[in-house]
Amino acid sequence: MTIAVTGSIATDHLMTFPGRIADQLLTDRLDHVSLSFLVDTLDIRDGGVAANIAYGLAGLGHRPLLVGAVGADFHPYGQRLAEQGVDVSAVHISTARHTARFLCTTDPDGNQIASFYPGAMSEAAAIDLAAIIHDHGGVDLVHVGADEPAAMLRHTRTCRAHGLRFIADPSQQLARLDGEAIRELVDGADLLFTNAYEHGLLLAKTGWTRADVLKRVGTWVTTLGEKGSRIECDDDPALDVPAVPAVTVTDPTGAGDAFRAGYLAALTTGQSAVACARVGSALAARALSFVGTQTYAASPARLRELLATAYDADVRAMTGLLSGNDRT
Repeated sequence: MTIAVTGSIATDHLMTFPGRIADQLLTDRLDHVSLSFLVDTLDIRDGGVAANIAYGLAGLGHRPLLVGAVGADFHPYGQRLAEQGVDVSAVHISTARHTARFLCTTDPDGNQIASFYPGAMSEAAAIDLAAIIHDHGGVDLVHVGADEPAAMLRHTRTCRAHGLRFIADPSQQLARLDGEAIRELVDGADLLFTNAYEHGLLLAKTGWTRADVLKRVGTWVTTLGEKGSRIECDDDPALDVPAVPAVTVTDPTGAGDAFRAGYLAALTTGQSAVACARVGSALAARALSFVGTQTYAASPARLRELLATAYDADVRAMTGLLSGNDRT
């Protein structure tokens, strides 16, 4: 199964603050916040939601088609992704803007304050997804991730117009999108991804109830951090899937993207939503143990070990679950 992964491609500037961010917020001064954090570390890493998900899929033996907009500074980053197994031939390269930048400060509790500069991502709306898919001989599934809002809408409309299965994953862009745009992005999706906060924000902005959403999507998957994930489908009770415990939580950035990559890898083999969520949790546990979003090593063999330990599962039954080529 060929998956087109659309969305942001960025460079991450990841910093750690030794204190607690929450302690710096004064409840009687929230109308005028002026904060500066003296951080202990700075790591500059390749990132962006689409690239992170593509990286995870490639590590599990897939060859995802990455679709997004970058600057002329992307070449070393793109070369590394290509060596990993990501198809970067459809990436739009701007002649006027730098690749997007994500700046994030994290405290020991995992709380984060972040900013995102779109840069070349502002040109993503010019990407013709239909032409790309035609040139690449078609795709089976399109992941519509956080991107320039006009690009997200254009990609979703392309999927509907061409009868393509698509995944709605508005993520951080929910804060910027209005209710009408969110409703258009979600309606008709095979799969909807949110985290716990985005779950509530989506309902508040669209004016929909949980039942309204579930009548419009195939499956709604909500990540719950260390509590795992929740799977919701119309007319079925919600299912909670425990997380795979991370041996060491080094950096939470990108764990959600790793979860999505693992989920999609399992989905390509026709597995149940619970099985997909378990694989997603296993890959997220791998990502949590490393600083940066594309620094962990992933392979079907490694994930089978994690799954067997966390869920007391039969390793032999997982051979078909993760059918990509093993990589070290």
